[in-house]
Amino acid sequence: MTTKHESPYQNLKGVFHEPNRLAILSELSSASDGMTFQELKDECSLTDGNLSRHLKALEDAKVVRIRKSFSKNRPQTTIYLTDKGRDRFMEYLQALEEVLARAAESVQSESRKTAMSLTPRPARS
Repeated sequence: MTTKHESPYQNLKGVFHEPNRLAILSELSSASDGMTFQELKDECSLTDGNLSRHLKALEDAKVVRIRKSFSKNRPQTTIYLTDKGRDRFMEYLQALEEVLARAAESVQSESRKTAMSLTPRPARS
């Protein structure tokens, strides 16, 4: 939530405000045990390079943690949402919700005004 003097737009952080990153973080939010690179790539319909680039930005912002290991003698990368990342993502979602509610309210208000101005007025006697 924002205070009376704080704009919700201030909480729309660029690190989250990108469709692919929003998808990545949404997937990771429900994966308490993390997700493999391949799982995340498949769920978000991204290429290796695109996912890598977004993960690098999220890792630099300390939103995700990346662990590299081996499984059955094959390298495996697992991505986890950090506690700080989860908190920051929730703040972002709350701000986005507030911004969208304001926008919807404005659009509905304008639609009502337009509808009222188009409604025929009864003839005066």
